[in-house]
Amino acid sequence: MTEPHEDGMPDGLTGPERAVWQAFRIGRTCDLTEGVPERDDPFGDAVWGPERSVRADVVAALLLGGPAALPGRVAALKLRGVRITGVLDLAGGAIGPYVELQGCRFDDEVLLPEARFGTLRLVGCALPRLEAARLHTEGDLHLPRCRVLRGIRLTDAQIGTDLLLNQIRVWPDGQGRAIAADGLSVAQDLQAELIETHGEFSLRGAKVGVSLSLRGSVLRGDRGRRALNAPQLTVERTLHLNAAWVYAGDGPSTATPPYGVAPLRDARRRPAEFHGGVRLDDGRFGDAVDLNHARFLLSGARREELSLRRIVTPELRFNGERPEEGRVVLNGAKVVTLIDLSTSWPDPGGLAMSGFVYENLVPYGHFPLARRIAWVAAATPEYAPEPYERLAAVLRASGEDADAREVLLAKQRRRRETLPLAGKLWGYVQDWTVAYGYRPGRAALWMAVLWAAGTLAFSRYDPVPIKQGEGPAWNGTLYALDLLLPVITLGQDGYWKLEGGWQWTAAVLILLGWILATAVAAGATRLLSRG
Repeated sequence: MTEPHEDGMPDGLTGPERAVWQAFRIGRTCDLTEGVPERDDPFGDAVWGPERSVRADVVAALLLGGPAALPGRVAALKLRGVRITGVLDLAGGAIGPYVELQGCRFDDEVLLPEARFGTLRLVGCALPRLEAARLHTEGDLHLPRCRVLRGIRLTDAQIGTDLLLNQIRVWPDGQGRAIAADGLSVAQDLQAELIETHGEFSLRGAKVGVSLSLRGSVLRGDRGRRALNAPQLTVERTLHLNAAWVYAGDGPSTATPPYGVAPLRDARRRPAEFHGGVRLDDGRFGDAVDLNHARFLLSGARREELSLRRIVTPELRFNGERPEEGRVVLNGAKVVTLIDLSTSWPDPGGLAMSGFVYENLVPYGHFPLARRIAWVAAATPEYAPEPYERLAAVLRASGEDADAREVLLAKQRRRRETLPLAGKLWGYVQDWTVAYGYRPGRAALWMAVLWAAGTLAFSRYDPVPIKQGEGPAWNGTLYALDLLLPVITLGQDGYWKLEGGWQWTAAVLILLGWILATAVAAGATRLLSRG
């Protein structure tokens, strides 16, 4: 390009470039499409020749120092169906005009590191790569329905309002990352629904001011990397990793209904899929983490995990599909309400929840106590009392005392498996007699049986008084009942608890010893009397 004319247009511009220049000054869309869908498809095989080509240097000149708008107009770069040749380099630039490109092709990468925009919209465009580290926008950044062959970099970018990535398709860069957005800050929503990535989506330390949605998306790890790597992620409201309703439409117009709206009859549900590990460690979520109908395809050979270590959220909705391999890790997580489905949790060995704290349980569908106990057992391949005690505490807080005792009884039985042979035998005795004290009705039954046994034993004795006419007549039933009084007194004093295992067992043993000692004493007294 040479020096511009009086109207600001440089010499040496092609016909399409002059059209773009003139449209810029009046804020109108420069449309170079042909009206034939097959030829206008930016992802198709049709060749876009010079009649639809604009040099990247011309676009940069317009955005960084373009001509003033005509009177009564607002300058803006709006392109449709344009092929941009060369590298579009706006690094470090301050771009004032509004930018919107629809259905365009870029021959080379787009460089936007440390650039500043008002609003930038690239809709349905084909790009080799987007480099936008430390990008700053006052308004939105929109990249819906784009295809990016060598990844997107948004490290430490700051988005003033919304970041929209819906239906984007991204392939990995040289390091296996499809979208690298570590340290990203989005003031409002980050919407990435129905996207497809063929490399890691990295959001380490990212902050989202409202909600982050990955509904219906398919994320695939590459080169041993995770599908989603987002430790220390902060979302002020809800993280959506759930399914989306997809409607049959024309081409890329497929969309999802508003959240909470019933789907139409011709809709189908598309689950969010994660082919590889998912890491959300140390995340903070203001409202909820939603995994409804999520599908985690983890590799046991590569030890892939759905890692939720130390997350903090008021609500965790764990009602997706059961992971067949890999592990679900909830160690140290803090959740107020756990909404779950019995068939969503992995098999034994596939779940870890040491230090997992939750206050309320809301089963999604039927979740019997036996399966809840099996859920805890699946998280403890080696015996650990903490998950049992947490479950019992939550059940007791909700008024389900009988279920809480069943859980603690299961804990004692699980502990018995770790004991040596003598301890196991003693454990079986406790389980068979008083159920470790967690079934007080059984202990009362044993008290009655021992009273009857004592009555039978004492009724066989007819002791001869040392002095005739002194003392009441011998009554074995009353004497056996009298032996229970010290045990009852200790119970009234709070010594014997209704649970705790060894206390009730000790009470029964004391009673047995007392009966035996009394029987021996009665026999000795009778022998002495005869002598």
